[in-house]
Amino acid sequence: MRTSWLQREEENLFQAIRARRAQAQEQGVELIDLSIGEPRGPALLSARESAAAAIMSDKEEMHRYQYNDSPGVPGFAKMFAEYNVGHSLDQEDIAFLPIPGIKRMLGLFPLACGSSLQPLTAGAMTDPGYPFPKDWSAYLGVNHYALPLNQENTFRFSPEDIDPNTLLLMLNYPHNPSGRVADRAFWERLCEHCAENGIRLFNDGAYATLAYSAESCTLTEVAVDFPELSWVEAFSASKVIANGTGWQIGAMAGSPDFIGDLGKVKGNTDEGFVAAMAAGVKSACENDQEGIDQVREMYRSRLRIFIDMLTRHGMRVAVEPDAGFFTLWETPTRAFGVEITSAEQFNFLMIERTGLIGVHFDPSYIRYAVCADVESLSNAIDDAFKQAEVSYE
Repeated sequence: MRTSWLQREEENLFQAIRARRAQAQEQGVELIDLSIGEPRGPALLSARESAAAAIMSDKEEMHRYQYNDSPGVPGFAKMFAEYNVGHSLDQEDIAFLPIPGIKRMLGLFPLACGSSLQPLTAGAMTDPGYPFPKDWSAYLGVNHYALPLNQENTFRFSPEDIDPNTLLLMLNYPHNPSGRVADRAFWERLCEHCAENGIRLFNDGAYATLAYSAESCTLTEVAVDFPELSWVEAFSASKVIANGTGWQIGAMAGSPDFIGDLGKVKGNTDEGFVAAMAAGVKSACENDQEGIDQVREMYRSRLRIFIDMLTRHGMRVAVEPDAGFFTLWETPTRAFGVEITSAEQFNFLMIERTGLIGVHFDPSYIRYAVCADVESLSNAIDDAFKQAEVSYE
């Protein structure tokens, strides 16, 4: 009898939500989907036009494998890292690597830290957070643990929370789902700790250009001041050019040793990004700041409108978001006249009875995204929470 060779796993959070969404649709429930953390609509026109022109180019470099270089768009990785950081990165101690987005690269980090050669313990921001580092750790036999993130520490852990056996930290600031950013003081304490304890430090900075707080700081801005630190920060075009999620374009900046190890693994397993898409991203970054700013301000405005809306209905925001397009809320203790014991229970009740879909992070939090136009959906959202009659008694 032929069966799966993989170990049986728990149902993925997002698969469970999709299943419940499909069930509600079959029952005729009209959905208000605030679970999708992905920009709606197309990429910026400026990016699309430049990508189209690049596709029509006769230059072989634009159509060939790019591997760990970008012959079709020379210097792309450095340019894009500098765009996300906001200034020139001409220090000799920084290396760069073009990448086809961030998510598909996450499994390379444990491998670049020698997980196939020695036991590896990795800390990550997965509770609450996206499960990819945890999933990759499970597949690769890495000892993963979740760094503490909660309202008490305002979703910023401290060096004291790091397991002494840790060799790799996989972070995500600005943070999904809380929208919390890291400031310079946070990075300085963490870089010092990692340099002193031989810990490699990685940050997924996918939301770096969607930061609204003046205190927001990238790892790159601070890590360059720690010559003994082994570090990498990754940036993605997925949100920079409106909706670039399918373009799969990004870049890494970091210490030459870590970038070198990542490049070895990547060079043996990946053929690189699509050069024409990178050309579109480069053009938008260099020539369409107005369009990029408009998208950024759209999300900022939607966050304010949505938070005000749910607060009027008694919902409690877990932390004011400093970046991105997510809002994180405390799970109510009562809704629809019944006791609520978990975020999953609340989310599924909202889906079944009102059609409003979020992402639950049990037991304490539920996330709602503002990728959809929440202002145009305000009446439906108001009606949903009027029915729920949430409380925290």
